[in-house]
Amino acid sequence: MNRLQTELRRLYLPSDATAGEPKLLGKDGCVRALVLALVGPAHWEALAPLWRGVQVDLEWPAPAIAVNGRDAFELWFSLAEPLPCAEATRLLAYLQRHYLGDVRTERVRVWPGANMAAPAPSCPPFAATPERWAAFVAPDLPAVFGDDPALDFEPGADAQAELLARLRAISSAELRRAQTALSAQEPLMAASPAPTIMVHEANGAVTSVTSSFQDPRAFLLAVMNDAAVPLSLRIDAAKGLLCVQSNGDHSHP
Repeated sequence: MNRLQTELRRLYLPSDATAGEPKLLGKDGCVRALVLALVGPAHWEALAPLWRGVQVDLEWPAPAIAVNGRDAFELWFSLAEPLPCAEATRLLAYLQRHYLGDVRTERVRVWPGANMAAPAPSCPPFAATPERWAAFVAPDLPAVFGDDPALDFEPGADAQAELLARLRAISSAELRRAQTALSAQEPLMAASPAPTIMVHEANGAVTSVTSSFQDPRAFLLAVMNDAAVPLSLRIDAAKGLLCVQSNGDHSHP
């Protein structure tokens, strides 16, 4: 196994992936890679707020940035612990709504998504066509691609490995805080019965972070008072609480 393969396995591949088979979906139906792509046109300026926002608002490590060699910029999120596809899909939907709400939905592709029959994206680097390459790129480079997200030369494996070596995965604690905070910012969704979010801890424990909150006000209040949640998201939870209370007052004149 070369250095690039080692880094891909460290960040994105399930434990049951075999040498020479860099599949992203584990046999248990869980994933460690979340991929969000922007197409039609592929402008980095439209995707950059998501790349910056998860670092500032959610205090996540930076996701990898990739060009897919054809039509899209991609963000690759790495999870320290595998997540069931349904929860991964829901998390990507939250991120899309929160950070790309002004972008037409047909321009955004996510994996895993609602259609799990769709093939998983391939880990860069690879040749998309004979003279166009997909690759991970440094954060200061996407703007120079314009709307042509491809390299016209084969990227070096060592250089790609070096880019990935600077990244780390989202920890279970960071993921749990983000799931709680992002849910709190959607009071209408919180007000209706929602599937329980299950977080797989490093010690093998499984924690539910939503099933105990049937009342959206109680849920938002808990987030607002949780010192482990970033301050900016606790403020958003307070705003959501005010919104829910205001809607309640209007519904009961």
